[in-house]
Amino acid sequence: MTLEEIQAKIEVGIGSSTVCMGGDGCNCSALVISPVFEGLSLLNRQKMILALVREDINSGNLHALTIKARTPAEV
Repeated sequence: MTLEEIQAKIEVGIGSSTVCMGGDGCNCSALVISPVFEGLSLLNRQKMILALVREDINSGNLHALTIKARTPAEV
């Protein structure tokens, strides 16, 4: 799985988001910035993102994803 594929999944699943990816296809990190996160805890933000790639994690296509989820005001 490429970083571009992961980024596209997150951008489609999280409205009005900006996604910056790092790492490689198996172990990567994502900085996701979206107003959708306003009022949500960090845990709930991460759960939203993980739900988008859960199938890839379960299948082994994605080994690990480090997530930073911020609102535009937090950047």
